[in-house]
Amino acid sequence: QVQLVESGGGSVQAGGSLRLSCKAPGYAFSMYTMAWVRQIAGNEREGVAGLDKDGTKKYGDFAKGRLTISKDNADPTLYLQMNNLKPEDTAMYYCAAVPFDADLVVTRGVSESFGYWGQGTQVTVSS
Repeated sequence: QVQLVESGGGSVQAGGSLRLSCKAPGYAFSMYTMAWVRQIAGNEREGVAGLDKDGTKKYGDFAKGRLTISKDNADPTLYLQMNNLKPEDTAMYYCAAVPFDADLVVTRGVSESFGYWGQGTQVTVSS
């Protein structure tokens, strides 16, 4: 069992920044690909960013240059730094530990039926 707890969501204006955090057990980073996945209302979940066990980072096309995934091994936490936010970034953001490569996560998405998921944190961007 891998318990993931997200925080850091909120409401910002377009162009603003947020940093999402995901507390995880330390062993999760060595056993799973860690990822941020979002769900825009009415849409399927889509991969935002993934961090492979070997440290490789992958991003969805919409995230490149604006969003950065990182981790802190000492205080096991996964982060998503979100800059230059746009109204279309409004979504529920989930932290996930999944048994797939990060490239698959961001290109194909991943069902919540696989791996472990946090409860989600809402990000709302106003124009």
